[in-house]
Amino acid sequence: MKQTLWAGCGLGLSLLCSSGLALADEAPKNFGVDVKLTGESQEDRDLGTAPGGTVNGVGIDVRPWAFGLWGNWSAYIMGQGVAATDTIDTDQVNNGVDNADAREADDSYLALREFWIDYSGITAYPGEHLRLGRQRLREETGQWMDSNIEALNWSFETTLLRAHLGVAQRFSDYRTDYSDLAPEDEDRTHGFGDISTQWLPNNWIGLRVHHVEDSGSLPNPGEQVEVLDKSYTGNLTWVGLETNGDGYNYRSTMPVNYWINGTWLTGNRDNLSSRTDVNGNRIAVGSNKGDVNTWAADLGLRWNINDSWRLGAAAARGEGGGVDKEDQFQQTGLHSNRSSYTGTRSRVHRFGEAFRGELSNLQSATLFGAWQLRDDYDASLVYHRFWRVDELQETGDNGIINTVLVDGEKDLGQEVDLVLTKYFKQGLLPSSMVDWVDEPSALVRLRVGVFLPGDAYADDTDSSMHRAFLDFVWKI
Repeated sequence: MKQTLWAGCGLGLSLLCSSGLALADEAPKNFGVDVKLTGESQEDRDLGTAPGGTVNGVGIDVRPWAFGLWGNWSAYIMGQGVAATDTIDTDQVNNGVDNADAREADDSYLALREFWIDYSGITAYPGEHLRLGRQRLREETGQWMDSNIEALNWSFETTLLRAHLGVAQRFSDYRTDYSDLAPEDEDRTHGFGDISTQWLPNNWIGLRVHHVEDSGSLPNPGEQVEVLDKSYTGNLTWVGLETNGDGYNYRSTMPVNYWINGTWLTGNRDNLSSRTDVNGNRIAVGSNKGDVNTWAADLGLRWNINDSWRLGAAAARGEGGGVDKEDQFQQTGLHSNRSSYTGTRSRVHRFGEAFRGELSNLQSATLFGAWQLRDDYDASLVYHRFWRVDELQETGDNGIINTVLVDGEKDLGQEVDLVLTKYFKQGLLPSSMVDWVDEPSALVRLRVGVFLPGDAYADDTDSSMHRAFLDFVWKI
């Protein structure tokens, strides 16, 4: 996979350079810098059960980029430099599992976020292109893919039909503070594809497939388990049926929006078994192999009261349990669970800005209200309630760490989120960049989540935790 990607990059760059020489007088070149100032307050994500877990700091995130277009060829590169007073989270595109990441991140680092070449001349359709390199893979729910990763990805998007097909594997995080991949990314190859059609105006139905082949190895029996060792391997396939009526389109003029997503997970998984010795070290004792057959669902309804106000409700469930966790659903590992499901431009975490749950032995109920004023302001107020499906199993990765759940209790707790955004300097971006960026030229955004633990957490844990961010973003 790695050799294929590098060979393709070399071939593509050669063709790109030759095309660029021929069209040197016509090639529009764009470059700029995205600047983000972030302040974060977090207290206390281990709920008082371990030292640390509290973050209070400010940081600057500078992302220089360059984009070139030569006929059907284009190329893009974006770097990143972060300097902060604490280890804060300036980036919401982080593979969805940052809270369980055992690697030690630095307060300040340099990174290479994206570098890709793109060819759009395979067909005459303007929404078709083939892209190779480290790129942003994202779909509108955020529950399958929302991550920067090395990939070969073909996209076909027209008014009535959308399709995508690709393969991806992470070889590096391209950050100066990370010398190793996260365990879940090591030796893990993703293959994915989807197709959807608009069967009624603004109503889509589609099929999505994602396959993961994990060829890594687990520690041998008797070996000490290190923090960067894998905890499971296996081959897994997700098959999803989706339908929505502008469920993630904040510009929708429909009176009611909806989404219904159902996913079946099948395959096999090899889970590491370990014990703790007298010195507190984890020692591998073997593994539990088993077939996986389980499911997850997410559905929601949003009422657009008028041009400014929205009101909605949603529910989700990811199965959990089984002797060898054969009923334990998990997400793809490329997810962020962020989307514009509230009906505003701001993407909000589907399972809490503070709790940051994932669909694994989790069910949730959500109520939300949203407001937007033209393209200048938007706000979302969200209430979540969380439960375990199996009261004897752990949940998937979330924003609460170093805590042990109480057997027999399902109530994980509840949360209230508030997301406020002010947009300004509309229309200052180069016209050639409008398809590549996520935000307008500048914004100020406040994100606050307050989580109240339920009975599934021990009585001696904190009664609440919060996570708050204030972001200033502008594009030069």
